[in-house]
Amino acid sequence: MPAKIPATVITGFLGAGKTTLIRHMLENAKGKRIALIINEFGDLGVDGDILKGCGDETCTEDDIMELSNGCICCTVADDFVPTIEKLLARENKPDHIVIETSGLALPQPLIRAFNWPEISTQVTVDGVVTVVDGKAVTEGRFAHNVAAVDAQRKLDENLDHETPLSELFEDQIACADMIVVNKSDLLSPDEVDALAAKLKSESRKGVQVVKSTMGALPVDVLLGQGNSAEGDMDARHEVHHHHHDHDDDHHDDHHEDDHHHHDHDHDAFESFVVERGEITDAAAFAEQVADIIRAHDILRLKGFAAVTGKPMRLTLQAVGPRVDTYFDKPFGSDPRITRLVVIGQAGLDHTAIETALKA
Repeated sequence: MPAKIPATVITGFLGAGKTTLIRHMLENAKGKRIALIINEFGDLGVDGDILKGCGDETCTEDDIMELSNGCICCTVADDFVPTIEKLLARENKPDHIVIETSGLALPQPLIRAFNWPEISTQVTVDGVVTVVDGKAVTEGRFAHNVAAVDAQRKLDENLDHETPLSELFEDQIACADMIVVNKSDLLSPDEVDALAAKLKSESRKGVQVVKSTMGALPVDVLLGQGNSAEGDMDARHEVHHHHHDHDDDHHDDHHEDDHHHHDHDHDAFESFVVERGEITDAAAFAEQVADIIRAHDILRLKGFAAVTGKPMRLTLQAVGPRVDTYFDKPFGSDPRITRLVVIGQAGLDHTAIETALKA
């Protein structure tokens, strides 16, 4: 059976930096074919034009689809499902689907839509990424311009207009697999760390909180989380359950960032390679790797290992402390070494991590 196509849902309020993050992702897609579904709404639907100008061969106009209605839950059957089906019917299917929502309605019903029979066998929710405006949240607001967010909400009669933004924000955090604290450059290091720790304490266990500037997040960190979120809805509960099932989704996020200094600020992340000899016990090594990841707050770890007595190479992929291993192919004439790539926020203790992985 062919592997399911992973879909990443990106949510967050107007101005948090979602469009900037997506543009950066497309510019650094490294040949990955990414299809984009944008929840266009009224005159806010300028994302498409911005992103069509990204000039990357992996980002053609055909790869960008707009949903014409603000509220995904009201239109799952006649809008969202057909859009996904149209993508799946293509000869050159995307490697990854990215869906941008406005953050003004709950992400949960959108995730549930992936359990529809037409979709569930072919697509899985790789992860839910919530982008927050670090400066606004630190100052006790949920968006740089709260009035603009409320004006955006008033434009869509499908949305619940009563719920305070604080509860919508809690829903975004409750549903997240990764929280991106954007605009980190506008805060002091202590403020960023304090906010990241607070958000981590308010989110589900295992949720990764990363800091970014101008949405510059490595594609390897943003995509490939492998969470199958649609099968895990109980843990992602909504904060409020009132108002008919119309708690859902979206209109979008455009002229996002009002500070312009340039992006490609990958200095906030780093990666390095550790090589070692054979390991004796695959399960014990996976456990060892998970412990090291927890101790050093590593975001991703991937590579392969040589296991004593096994002709096949052990492939190892970790997202946070969740480690997956499988034997993929014989070493053949390749040298039997263990080679692992470690990815995390800048400041990783290379020596300690390397010593621990070689132990």
